[in-house]
Amino acid sequence: MGKGGGCVPSKKKKPSSLATTGDGPGIDDDNDATNAPIQIDDDQTTIDGDRTTATNTAGTTTPAISTAAKISSPLKIFVVFYSMYGHVESLAKRMKKGVDSVEGVEASLYRVPETLSQEVVEQMKAPVKDLEIPEITAAELAAADGFLFGFPTRYGCMAAQMKAFFDSTGSLWKEQSLAGKPAGFFVSTGTQGGGQETTAWTAITQLVHHGMLFVPIGYTFGAGMFKMDSIRGGSPYGAGVFAGDGSREATETELALAEHQGNYMAAIVKRLAQP
Repeated sequence: MGKGGGCVPSKKKKPSSLATTGDGPGIDDDNDATNAPIQIDDDQTTIDGDRTTATNTAGTTTPAISTAAKISSPLKIFVVFYSMYGHVESLAKRMKKGVDSVEGVEASLYRVPETLSQEVVEQMKAPVKDLEIPEITAAELAAADGFLFGFPTRYGCMAAQMKAFFDSTGSLWKEQSLAGKPAGFFVSTGTQGGGQETTAWTAITQLVHHGMLFVPIGYTFGAGMFKMDSIRGGSPYGAGVFAGDGSREATETELALAEHQGNYMAAIVKRLAQP
């Protein structure tokens, strides 16, 4: 990855507002457009009364199918996560900010049910969960247009709580209710070699059986993906955080990557929804 500048973001892409600077192979520190996170070059749609027009990349304006119904009902991305000590939750909240920054798309936070008893959770000294974030049921997934699933690692795979939730989606699988819907992953690991990539990679099987579309972030975060001057979670698979022994909090770079992933996923969902 990154050898010979092969994974360096294209200079033709539009920069994001979440610009991050840093040195890296093939990165020009004097060029903000190169270093900044990349957004999708999407067509710009404008509304003039009841008339909808679309301006394409060639600069010409053509009539477009009316999207009044979609504008009044935003596209929905569900950010569904499991977090025992709050590390994944911190990424999820920042990810929601990124989704909500895209017009016509909104994010909702959900946590999956805990499988451990309250006694065990207390013995593990887990903090009290944010009661404003509701638990989600498998059936509710059908209402979303896209997903961002977050979870900590357990030996390079998703935590049992998240796996138990996916195991409960059999009725959706039978009807292929989630087929064609995009989804991404974000993770938390205890060590630098603890599964920032494999935790997401091994989770792809869940999407495959549902016929869902896996959306990685690649190197669209710009120079922030190449910085080596500090410890940073995350990979081309998705955002990530290093939890260490549990006392380490997500850095601003890790949170910015999560926000970028939310913004990126929202742009993908919006594009797929276009007629």
